[in-house]
Amino acid sequence: MNSIDIDVGGTFTDLVLNFGDKTIIRKVPTTPYDLSVCFSNVIQDGAQAIGMRMENLLPQVDMIRYSTTIALNRLLERKGPRLGLITTEGHEDATLLGRGAQWIDGTRVQERRNLAVQQKPDPLIPRDMIVGVKERIDSGGRIIRPLDENDVREKVRYLVGKGARAFVVALLWGFLNPEHEHKVKEIIRSEYQEFHIGYMPVVLAGQVVGKLGEYERSMAAILDAYLQRSMQIELSTCWDKLRDRGYKRTLSMIQSSGGIAEVFKTAASRTFNSGPVSGLMGAYHIAKALGVQNVVMADMGGTSFDVGLVVKDSVRSYDFRPVIDRWMVGITMIKTLSIGAGGGSIASLNKLLSNRIQVGPRSAGSMPGPACFNRGGSEPTVTDADVVLGYINPEFYFGGKLVLNRDKALQSIRDKVAKPLGMQAEEAAAIIRKIVDGNMSSAIMKEVHLRGYSPEEFILFAAGGAGATHVEGFRADIPKAVIFPFSPVFCAYGSSTMDIMHVYELSRKLTLMEPETRKLTTEFGVFNHAVESLIEKAKLDLNGDGLNPDSAHFVLELDMMYGGQFHVKRTLSPLLFIRGMEDVSAICNAFEKEFSEAFSPFVVNPDGGVFVDSFVLKAIVPTKKVTLPKRPLEKSSPEASLKGTRAAYWPEKKDFSLTKIYAFETLRPGNVIQGPAIVEGEYTTLVVPFPLRFSIDEYGLGILE
Repeated sequence: MNSIDIDVGGTFTDLVLNFGDKTIIRKVPTTPYDLSVCFSNVIQDGAQAIGMRMENLLPQVDMIRYSTTIALNRLLERKGPRLGLITTEGHEDATLLGRGAQWIDGTRVQERRNLAVQQKPDPLIPRDMIVGVKERIDSGGRIIRPLDENDVREKVRYLVGKGARAFVVALLWGFLNPEHEHKVKEIIRSEYQEFHIGYMPVVLAGQVVGKLGEYERSMAAILDAYLQRSMQIELSTCWDKLRDRGYKRTLSMIQSSGGIAEVFKTAASRTFNSGPVSGLMGAYHIAKALGVQNVVMADMGGTSFDVGLVVKDSVRSYDFRPVIDRWMVGITMIKTLSIGAGGGSIASLNKLLSNRIQVGPRSAGSMPGPACFNRGGSEPTVTDADVVLGYINPEFYFGGKLVLNRDKALQSIRDKVAKPLGMQAEEAAAIIRKIVDGNMSSAIMKEVHLRGYSPEEFILFAAGGAGATHVEGFRADIPKAVIFPFSPVFCAYGSSTMDIMHVYELSRKLTLMEPETRKLTTEFGVFNHAVESLIEKAKLDLNGDGLNPDSAHFVLELDMMYGGQFHVKRTLSPLLFIRGMEDVSAICNAFEKEFSEAFSPFVVNPDGGVFVDSFVLKAIVPTKKVTLPKRPLEKSSPEASLKGTRAAYWPEKKDFSLTKIYAFETLRPGNVIQGPAIVEGEYTTLVVPFPLRFSIDEYGLGILE
């Protein structure tokens, strides 16, 4: 299958083009003013790499997958439309009150320490744009107060008069019984019809998140409505450019749940964090091909550093109430950790802490970028430090397409960091590098240790354009790091390995095992009906995407808990339907096994009963899997790949010394490089300090140990 996979990051946009038997990787600078520009540019570069025009390539492409930061970028800009929120009378303040942690949701640890200045975020929908309508549905889905339609019309007209350009309808228990939410939408549609100039989108919270949690459900719907228009415009521009150049298939978006959906059927809130999720899914498939069970995926790009874990051949670790910007939402996301540490992270002096050097989270991005980019940036960054220390070759950065200005990098570090501290610029650059490496190492250790694992049990996959340059500093206690030929575009490569997967959730409470008596349920019909309804929905969507539902296989996961507990544990169900008591017992046993592995066998509590909170169905259409062909090992000497030497700074010597430089692309399986050395690739540079060594294994992968 010919495919294009694109990942738009804060600094660079990455492409993996699979065409025939060729795999091409390319990077171009991200254009934050219009992401459709870098989207087109990177495809154009890929087409040129195989000697084709974009107009000739696209008609032969079967699939384009896209992961992007559009949603978060537009949310940070706060340029969404003026929204109106319609909720149940008496609950108008729910989104303003939030949950107890809303004061600190989305803030950095340094900010949380100063409680005196903590503020709740400015609401996306202010109080005067929130109305309550006369209706009420109870927790069983029964209507106890019919919807007052005249009241709805009056409130809708009030919101329009206040400037509303889109509506969010979030009624109490609307996910259990959507009758009233749908009726409110019908009333809005009857007032402002599709052919009217004043036509406005209506987002129903019960459709966005079909499960318990009034605040989280409402906020997810608000984010969708707030971002819908801007994302539609931006993605439509990309779509139009593809169509104009002959592309005939669908444009798919990577979702934070690990699924893939057609772009125009994707909710904005489901695309947050899609880049890191793509990388983690890629790490999972590669680890499977290599026969490795435990992996830390660490991606250092230009703006952020993302960490995800593959544990025991699984990535099923979820965040059920993630925080997007400053708001907690009820959308399930695959768990990853991101911090502001990348090649563009800005180094500065913290005057409140006696001029202590700090690096990040602010980033220079791609425009203007680090000082060495020579585009007007003057703040010292991590990339500037790497250039000053001799690790990055200014003449070969980005494969020679972007020539860096070392003098600008040196001047920036000298003026902004070194001079105020009374030290040499090179010493300041080494400290900048050490600090950012320490920040990333702490993030990895936090993710590994807090989940109850030991770093010695893992292998590290170094990804991102800056990952190889800094892996020796952030790998910490992980004994082995793997650097791939496609490491600089790892997230785009990750999406190319992903199956087509649609994810469906249904909130339905069910007792599988009675408390105390441990009696198993006989409500097989309730369980099976819930699964059947999700399968029917999945089949309709697959047909709509032009896929054969018969080629899909379905996987059921259940959000389960013991009695007396608040948090759920998502468990892989061993079967789709229950036909007898032995099936119920098998599901309970699977839950007990996963629960004890995740927490402890000592907190397993079957006497409290076993309960299902939600059903999660994955409809998976398999795609071509990763294959890593073995090649014969050759001699250990890497001299055929030696490019020359240059002065590089080594901390153990506290000075510069002449260092051998090797070309990554020409290294052969079996080659071994003993540090100190530098290995240059087209889009990344690997730093190998003493006493580490770098070798190429039989799969053509680089091993640093």
